[in-house]
Amino acid sequence: MATTDNAIPMTELEVTTLDAIAEGIYRLEFAHPEGDELPEFTPGAHLHVEVPNGQVRRYSLCNDPEERDRYVIAVKREEAGTGGSKSLVDDTRVGDRLQVSAPVNDFELKGNPARYVFIAGGIGITPILAMGHELKTRSEDYHLHYCTPSEAETPFLKEVRSVFGPRVTFHHDGGDPATGLDVQALLGDPVTGQHIYVCGPAGLVESARLHSSHWPEEAFHSELFAVEPATDELPNEAFDVFLSRQKMTLSVPPERSILEVVRDAGVAVETSCEDGLCSCC
Repeated sequence: MATTDNAIPMTELEVTTLDAIAEGIYRLEFAHPEGDELPEFTPGAHLHVEVPNGQVRRYSLCNDPEERDRYVIAVKREEAGTGGSKSLVDDTRVGDRLQVSAPVNDFELKGNPARYVFIAGGIGITPILAMGHELKTRSEDYHLHYCTPSEAETPFLKEVRSVFGPRVTFHHDGGDPATGLDVQALLGDPVTGQHIYVCGPAGLVESARLHSSHWPEEAFHSELFAVEPATDELPNEAFDVFLSRQKMTLSVPPERSILEVVRDAGVAVETSCEDGLCSCC
């Protein structure tokens, strides 16, 4: 087992599948090179993957948690991103071996609610699909609202239909979220014992959070899958940061991040997305 510079224990796994499954979205499957069973995972879990350019990114597992022979993830290739998704899609071939962490779960199914309401936006379907696999085997009440621009841009369309059956409603908005799912109407009245799970772009998650603010706090669960473009940004300025454990003060210039400066000072920091989404660092 290897350890990356950001202190995440990693194991070498083989890429067994790399397919386009929707516009700009790719499905990857990993297996143990010797055919060994993989560590088990629970619905909502994710992996840290070291992509070919050396960046480490996290991706939710979307296959049935009962499967121990493979891990399945989906990647949205972001042309304007920081390069992680592009490297994973463009520089990886079936048969390649990548460093992959054991599953970690920050978005698990909690408690025993009377009903689950799932809201997924685009690639945000991945952890919720794993949840669907789990709930399909249990006598639970649940329903998925799946938001995408069009049927052609709907990842895992056939699998979602197979797993959720009549318990899914598709909302195709043609690229204009205002014409898609009416989140306010869906979450207008709190339902005793009902829990909400939402995963997708920041706009969708924040809309669900806003319109469920009158629900019990423990009934709302979310995970982000995109960074919204910043608006009205203030100019960056230099500042100092104090590392209490190292008793060290570092100066951060306007053009650099705290993470970059801390790394250059030789301090190991566990990171993943480097976009402020995953709360790892």
